[in-house]
Amino acid sequence: MFKLLRAEMAYQRGDWQLAFVTMLISAQETRDPRLARRAAEIALSVKQTGEALSAVRLWRQLDPDSDEASQFYLGLVVLGENLAEAKPIFVERLQEVRPQARGLLILQIQRLLAGVKDKQGAFNLMEELVTPYGNLVESHIAMAQAAFANNDTARAQQEALTALKIKPDLEIAVLMAAQTMQNRSQTLSFLDDHLKKYPKAREIRIAYAKVLIDDKQQEKAREQFEILLKDQPRDLTILYAMGILGAQMNDRPMAEKYLTAYLKELEANPDETRDPVQALMILAQIAADRKDYPAALKWLAQVEPGPAYLEAQVKSAQIMAQSGDIDGAHNVLSHLKPEGQAEQIQILIADAQLMRDANRMPEAMAIMENGLKTFPDDTGLLYDYAMLAEKAQRFDKMETALRKIIQLAPDNQHAYNALGYSLADRNVRLQEALKLLQKASELAPEDPFIMDSVGWVYFRLGRLAEAEDYLRRAYAIRPDAEIGVHLGEVLWVKGQKDDAHNLWRAAQQKDPDNETLRSTLTRLRISL
Repeated sequence: MFKLLRAEMAYQRGDWQLAFVTMLISAQETRDPRLARRAAEIALSVKQTGEALSAVRLWRQLDPDSDEASQFYLGLVVLGENLAEAKPIFVERLQEVRPQARGLLILQIQRLLAGVKDKQGAFNLMEELVTPYGNLVESHIAMAQAAFANNDTARAQQEALTALKIKPDLEIAVLMAAQTMQNRSQTLSFLDDHLKKYPKAREIRIAYAKVLIDDKQQEKAREQFEILLKDQPRDLTILYAMGILGAQMNDRPMAEKYLTAYLKELEANPDETRDPVQALMILAQIAADRKDYPAALKWLAQVEPGPAYLEAQVKSAQIMAQSGDIDGAHNVLSHLKPEGQAEQIQILIADAQLMRDANRMPEAMAIMENGLKTFPDDTGLLYDYAMLAEKAQRFDKMETALRKIIQLAPDNQHAYNALGYSLADRNVRLQEALKLLQKASELAPEDPFIMDSVGWVYFRLGRLAEAEDYLRRAYAIRPDAEIGVHLGEVLWVKGQKDDAHNLWRAAQQKDPDNETLRSTLTRLRISL
């Protein structure tokens, strides 16, 4: 008794080795399986699997009929990737289990083997274990799962289809087979055929709707969800899916209808596995877009403290600012209690953005400068400060900040690009701008915005062919309004005025308030 008490006290003090050894030796001396079990528990609590396996082996030896000891043993053997040692136990258990429970045991074994790193070894063992039980549908499901984990999709599909021959309405087999299809069209056809035979197959219809969404067939997906809702109109999964689908389709009434119903149902039937935050954020945005600011703030106020709380508060401040209450928005942000540097910087940037959007540039600059006193070497904060300084036409401060970023992070292509583009746009120090932008291009050769900057500096240098080449490639990758405006000006100067007009009209349709478009048309005295 003294030894056991000393062992427990040592364990509580953090000396797990003394506690483990004492328990293990005591188990050997007394032949008491409870002490071997306790030794195993001590080793497992400090993640010492080797020692735990030694204790469990003794536990099984002292109590060979203990199912709990066998479960521990199997788990540790599989965790240690010792599949050969596990095999005879699996074989024995499959032979001894009642026939009615054998299928369930096969699936349990597969779940246990799913965590093994040696996927080929796990597959081979599973194949050996289920060979005598080929008439069981669970054998083929387990083999399909093992094959899929081993990246053998052909075998996985074969096993899943064999399972369907045994039990044609088995949904897990349908889903496994669908996972192995070569393309989305084949998957959709397969799932559609099954639903025609088994229209009540709920999980298959959900899967079918999700694949339709992936295939950009939102209307057809909507039809499938509506079928599901007819059977279970209060189903949280489908209500949420319909709301998110509405948001993706930009069908705001649909999104609002179903997300509101989802939140109402969730309130009536709380479910800790479901998070209302995404629904609340979407509903707030929908309300803000129609300028119903009180409703938007009401939705955001329901976001409780947690991972999304800061985001919701920042969004609340932004909506207050949109409604004209800039000081109230600033007050919300100033009373937040951020945790860590990242959150502090997030609030600083949001606060400065509010002031910038309200054209209160001195206050915006002051907020960022105070932030940089606390975090002088944060490249993200420096970059946002540089962009703000450019907006305020404080190009000296912008350049100082961007050069500091280059010093701190020589591979930051955005700093090179921002500084090079600013020089090119102001038509100053063009050779220096070209060098900066060539460096940015070396760091990110496929970035369309850097291509745009390079094209723009070539235009400023009068190298129109190179300018057009870069801008066309940038526009092909990303037909952004600003890139289109730049390409249009190059073509205008080259005399291709119809092409220029077409690009500017396209830019106007995409972004009617684009400042670059407006200033370009004003400068060139052009009316579209």
